This record gives sequence, C-alpha cells and structure tokens, in this order.
Amino acid sequence: MPSGNGLRLWLPEHRTAVAVAIGYAVLLGAAIATQTWPVAALPLVVGVVALALARRDLLLLGLVATVPLSLNLEQLEIGGVGLYLPTEPLLFGLLLLFLLDRLRGIRLNASLEAHPITRCIQVMFVWLALTTLTSSDPMVSVKFLIARGWFVVGFFFLLAPLVTGERKQERFVLLYLIPLLAVIVYTVVRHAGYGFEKQAGHWVMDPFFKDHTSYGAVLAMFWFPSLALLLKPSRSGIGKLGLTVAFTVLTVGLILSFTRAAWVSVAAAAGIGALMMFGVRLRTLLGTGILGLLMLFLVWDQLLISLERNDQDSSDDLTEHVESISNVSSDASNLERINRWSCAVALWQERPLVGWGPGTYQFVYAPLQRSEHRTIISTNNADRGNAHSEYLGPLAEQGVPGALIVLVLLWWTSVVGFRVHRALRHQDRWRSWWALSIYLGVLTYFIHGVLNNYLDTDKASAPFWGFLAMLVMMDVGLRRSESSAGPYRPLDPPSPGGAPIPR
Repeated sequence: MPSGNGLRLWLPEHRTAVAVAIGYAVLLGAAIATQTWPVAALPLVVGVVALALARRDLLLLGLVATVPLSLNLEQLEIGGVGLYLPTEPLLFGLLLLFLLDRLRGIRLNASLEAHPITRCIQVMFVWLALTTLTSSDPMVSVKFLIARGWFVVGFFFLLAPLVTGERKQERFVLLYLIPLLAVIVYTVVRHAGYGFEKQAGHWVMDPFFKDHTSYGAVLAMFWFPSLALLLKPSRSGIGKLGLTVAFTVLTVGLILSFTRAAWVSVAAAAGIGALMMFGVRLRTLLGTGILGLLMLFLVWDQLLISLERNDQDSSDDLTEHVESISNVSSDASNLERINRWSCAVALWQERPLVGWGPGTYQFVYAPLQRSEHRTIISTNNADRGNAHSEYLGPLAEQGVPGALIVLVLLWWTSVVGFRVHRALRHQDRWRSWWALSIYLGVLTYFIHGVLNNYLDTDKASAPFWGFLAMLVMMDVGLRRSESSAGPYRPLDPPSPGGAPIPR
C-alpha cells in the first residue's frame, strides 16, 4: 500500500483518470438502478465525439472497418427505422462537422474540388436539392438527400485525403476486406447447413446484408482489387499466402451468392480490363459500344423472340442458374425487373424534367403497374425494393437531368480510369494494375446498376464512393507529376477539413 505522502503524490498525477473512472461507475450504477441502458453508453458516445474532433482520420478509417459488420435496425425489427448501426449515426456526425468546416471558411483541397468527378458529384447534389423542393413527398426526399449526403461526404470528400498513395489505398481496401471475409465465412458456413440450396442463398448473409444481390454486388467490387493485391511483386511470402486465402474465400463467396448480376458484372468488367491491357482506347470502346447498340436495336424483335424461348428458371445448379440470366418468359425475378423498369418509364413520362422526387419511387410506382407485367412477387406495399436500376431510378425520381448526371459520372470515371492506367503503364506495371483494379471494381457496380441499386446502403456506398475517391487522387497525383515533369507523386494529404491531418 502506498504511504500517505505517496497517495497524495499519486492522486494529482492521475486525477483525470480517477475522476473519469468514478464518474463512469456512478453513471453505470444509476443506469442499472433505473434500467436506462442508453445512459451506460454515454461515455462511448463522448469518446467517439472526442475522437471525431481530435483525429477525424482515425475515426473514419475505423468506420470503414465496421461497414461490413453493420446491422440494420429495420431488419432486426428494432424501432422500425432503416438505419445502419454503428455507421450511419457516425456518418451523420461527420457530415455535420464537414458542413461546419465549410461554414468556417475551410475549403477542400483545390485540386480535389476542381476535379471533373468532384464537379459531377456537386452537380448531383444541386439537382437532388432542387428536385427535393418539387418532390411529391418532400419528407421522403429530404431523408434521401441527407442519407446520400453522409455517404458521399464520409466516403468521398473526407476519405479522399486519406487515400493519396498506394499504401493508403491498400489500407482502405484491406480495412473493408478483412471484416468482409468474416461475413463471407459466416455466410458460407451457414449456407452449408442448408446444402448450398439456392433459395437459402438468398438470406443466409442476414443480418449483415439484406439480401444476396447486395451481398454479391459488394463481393464483385472487391474481386479485382483483391487480385491486384495478390499479384503485387514486392509482397512477402506470408502476405501472398494470406491474400491467396482471402481471394479464394472471396471467389467462393461470389459464386455461392447465386447473384447473376454480380457474375455478369465481373465477366463484363474483366473483358473491358483485358481490352485496356491490350491498349484499346476509351473512344474506340465507346464507338464499338454505340455500334453494338444500333445493331441490337435493328435485330431487337428477333432477339426478343429468341429470349422468350428460354424457359430455364433460376436453379440450384450453377450452369442452369447462368442460363436463366436471359429468361424473360418465366423467371419471376427477371420479369419483376421488367415490371419495375416499365413503371419507372411511365413515371418519367408523367414528370419528365424533375421527376417525382428523390427516394419516392417505391411509394408511387404501384398504380402504374400493368397487369401483363405483374408477377407472383409484385407488390403494392412499397416493401420490396426500388426501381432495380441506378439509371431508371433517377430518371423516374429526378427526371432526365438525374439520369444524365449518372451517365456523366460513369463517363468521367471511365475517362479517369483509362487515363490513369495508361499513364502508369510507362512508370510501374503493378501500379497500372492497381489503378486498373480500382477502376474495374467501381465499374462492376456501374454494370450491376443496370439491374439493381444499392447506393442507399453503407455496404455498397463505402467501396463505390471510396474507389471513386482513390481514382480522383491517383489522377490528381499524375497531373501534379506531369506539371513538374517528375515521377508520379501522390498529393500531399490535407485533413478532411482542409488543414493538415493531426498526428
């Protein structure tokens, strides 16, 4: 036991810790006595707020690691609110700090703010705000605007300064990938208990993902970056072994997700990546794509007749499941997408310029369903998803400008992806592969977005906006090196608010 003098010396040196410990003990005792359990979490909340004020970068990186493990209150039947914990409350807090910084006059890095992708995102928010004012349900649209705001601010504007070089970019990918692997193992083990049946594969990822399609979309986004990490020449033997296991688990998870759109997106992105590695330019690819669409339009009737002959429904057999992708005669999932798309077009025709308002599709489309398009899974209750398209959804909700903004974002993403990959090929082959993998990762979502839409969830938003931030910072670094006629150097990282990152 310390002497009296020793105790007097000890207390002043540790008075803060002692006061905090006593205060928390009293608080915890009061919470137990009154059964007000949220009070017990107050110190954690205070700690998170302190971290956000002192080391926002650490909070954001820690947040990335929690995204694959976040839980939806609505799925857990708690409170009836579709809020992901712990990510969305923290992202909302970061959004408020971001706006406060702007009000204080702290600007973003000039190169980041002037980038075409950033400008496109800014235009997207301006149009979202305008269409919120004209919305058929302003309250729904305001919620949509705020949610989109915290995803983009957190995973693009605040993350961009933290992914300025390959090592930091690898860190971001691994921070998300490692807990994602835990979710995959959990899902596969659970799926094995049901004999890997396709029907069980629709929900065994619960409660971490709401369904197999969003799960497959996220796995597809990480497939190419994981492969690039594995192929890095300077990787240690242990590192290569770990990444080999990770890539294998990711691939198995992707296959067993039974997500046809994810498979198609990976295959299509791989084809584009192969063309890029052979030196095909974007304008050549775009011209070929336009020509292909024209030819498709000319033979559309014959193609539709051929597709209607396919009566292979989705199946436990992977080969038959792949064959069912083009079944538009009897597969309920495919037919329901056609139903949702036709409703989106009908909604757009009624309000072609401003649409019905952000986030309103699921509440207004039901009366426009045509009897010949309805399926056994159709509903009038606004409880089974959205327009199933990242292109037709904005068209119905935000009019023609909303859909054009998405297409312009895709265009600039491809311009930057092609430009960065091509420039780095002459400097460092692996860096060019890395840039290519990030572009292909976000491209899988743009392709998947033809059939589904998940940017209203933290699971898909983190990699989508994060990969865009990485591409922007690669491009900014290249432009900086070109202007100084030196080797590629990443942009010196400012803090998310504009000042140097506190160390």
